Amino acid sequence: QVRLVESGGGLVQAGVSLRLSCTASEGTLSRYAVGWFRQAAGNERKFVAAISRLSDHIWNPNADRFTVSRDNEKETVYLQTNDLKPQDTAVYYCAAILPPPSWAPDLDATYDYFGQGTQVTVSS
Repeated sequence: QVRLVESGGGLVQAGVSLRLSCTASEGTLSRYAVGWFRQAAGNERKFVAAISRLSDHIWNPNADRFTVSRDNEKETVYLQTNDLKPQDTAVYYCAAILPPPSWAPDLDATYDYFGQGTQVTVSS
């Protein structure tokens, strides 16, 4: 079992960058593949990016501005968000799974654990 904690969100102006972090207050995050999702007010939760346990696989449809990485020694997964836009405003969640042989990193139902989220608000 793992308890996830996101941090690094905030209120920023358009064009700046934020680095979001995902750590585990309980459990060993390095055992898990990790995904990032975001949910804007009134909308469904949407996939942002995911990274395998050893960083040998990355799924990132937002690679033009976002980068996912991890440091297993620090038990931390990062989401670097660059050139933020007002439409990036959302609660950002990290999620974890002990990956089976076949899994869908872009589906939130795939994951076993979610954190409470960190709010990112981008003003124009």
